[in-house]
Amino acid sequence: MNKQNQAYFYAVIVILLWSTIPSAFKISLRFLDVLPLLFYASLVSVITFFLCLLFSKKLHLLKTFSKKDYVNSALLGFLNPFLYYCFIFKSYTLLPAQQAQPLNFVWPITLVLLSILILKQKIRARSILAIIISFTGVFIISTRGDILGFKIDSPAGVFLALSSTIIWSLFWIYNIKDKRDEAAGLFLNFVFGFIFISVAMLLFEKIKIPDIKGLVGAAYIGLFEMGITFLLWLRALKLSKTTAHITNLIYLTPFLSFILIRFAIGEVILPASVIGLFFIVGGIILQRH
Repeated sequence: MNKQNQAYFYAVIVILLWSTIPSAFKISLRFLDVLPLLFYASLVSVITFFLCLLFSKKLHLLKTFSKKDYVNSALLGFLNPFLYYCFIFKSYTLLPAQQAQPLNFVWPITLVLLSILILKQKIRARSILAIIISFTGVFIISTRGDILGFKIDSPAGVFLALSSTIIWSLFWIYNIKDKRDEAAGLFLNFVFGFIFISVAMLLFEKIKIPDIKGLVGAAYIGLFEMGITFLLWLRALKLSKTTAHITNLIYLTPFLSFILIRFAIGEVILPASVIGLFFIVGGIILQRH
């Protein structure tokens, strides 16, 4: 198998795993509250990254990091996994998965807007059109197609889902200048994130024995949403001739998620959700190409 085919192989695995995550969120939140779910999931992801570093003989890299690197990891860990997943998990408790997932998928457009504000990048007419198209999709999904009535069932859920895209975009903007090994950097970020999550658990949650079904869901999320999928995706990007060969496949993820949401959770997929998702993805594709 040549390098490009290997890249496709890893990318397809990641996309299939990511497409299961909205359903995993929704099911797991039936058995665990937001903070406990995040606590156990992030614990699994920290262990996963540690084992990856151990078996790839990269643990020594942690000793080479400067104090500035550790401060940077603390900041990034606060953004992701702590703050980002607090927002996204809570949005899934307030919204149907078919709404929360596509609203969260708008982050590439949010990244463009923040890059203009923070990195002082110039905006093109095509990007403006792409933003309008994608946020039209957001409006359609948020109102469930009742555009004229402008009725949003859960404004807080929509706010949290869209706010999570800002946090995710900030995480990647501040991650741009990080030249450290990806696995070592992610491990350290998640260690700090786990510390923040643990403090929040002690402050806001009562200690109790978690539901075994919730633990299974948390382990699945920690392994396949926060853990090895990051590393597999980075591996696919490195093996591919160009990033476009791989990144274009990511647009399949929300549509595959809808199929699983329908059959795993039992949500009836509304036409407005599908139409809104097409607008969001269409805007992202226009902006990128």
